[in-house]
Amino acid sequence: MSTGDALAFPAGFAARDIATNGATIHVRAGGSGPDTVLLHGYGETGDMWAPMAAALAPERRLIVPDLRGLGLSSKPPGGYDKKTQAGDLAGVLDTLGAGQADLVAHDIGNMVAFQFAAQHPDRVRRLVLIDAPVPGVGPWEEILKNPMLWHFRFGGPDMERLVAGRERIYLDRFWNEFSADPTRFGETARQHYAALYALPGAMRAGFAQFAAFDRDAEDNRAWLATGARLRMPVLAAGGEKSFGAMMATVMRAAADDVRESVVPDSGHWVMEENPAATIAMVRAFLAGAG
Repeated sequence: MSTGDALAFPAGFAARDIATNGATIHVRAGGSGPDTVLLHGYGETGDMWAPMAAALAPERRLIVPDLRGLGLSSKPPGGYDKKTQAGDLAGVLDTLGAGQADLVAHDIGNMVAFQFAAQHPDRVRRLVLIDAPVPGVGPWEEILKNPMLWHFRFGGPDMERLVAGRERIYLDRFWNEFSADPTRFGETARQHYAALYALPGAMRAGFAQFAAFDRDAEDNRAWLATGARLRMPVLAAGGEKSFGAMMATVMRAAADDVRESVVPDSGHWVMEENPAATIAMVRAFLAGAG
């Protein structure tokens, strides 16, 4: 399957499948230095991070998984709540000998990273969450009222039948409507991801990521109700034409040390629409400059 230059990881990165927590997680790893995890979201896979991995590899070891059910990871019948997926990540890090790590996440990856940081605060040095809310945290109920988010409730066997063979049509809706400029989400990437989401079980698993949001909200609210807070530095970043500064509003409801950032000239797909600014923002924050 051709990925195109933008989706190709640099030489020195190796891919492996790690069995853990009832799933098999496909992971790319490479580079040298402090361990840094890159977590993708819906409509993409870990391949979205290839340009950031190339930029950061000289100074960091990058660990880039595909989430449970997506990409080349296995597609088990359950476990799509983000607390369970945080357990997937813990197993991956244990297998790779990574005790502590910085976490950089986008979209649904934010929700997994949040749960991992909540469960394993001693293992997270710095946390970057990019352009997606966290269920049950801050203005979650208001965010749910946005009609653009109808897909949060779209799923089940009938929806799987509707989308079967039409995965590209369904995914184009996300890539187009959530972009400031849809032409920046290129055709090679669209074909690549559409093929991965057409794999057996992939759409079912993708819908299951959204169907778990109510459970995720319950888990996050239960954690917050104990008086717990995230103590590590958190960079909350939104695309200028997407969540923008709302990301910082969300995270201030759950974290003590929140830095606000906006990726200019970008919608939701920051690594496609403005990769240079996104990489510079993340690099500065992880280095302690932000």
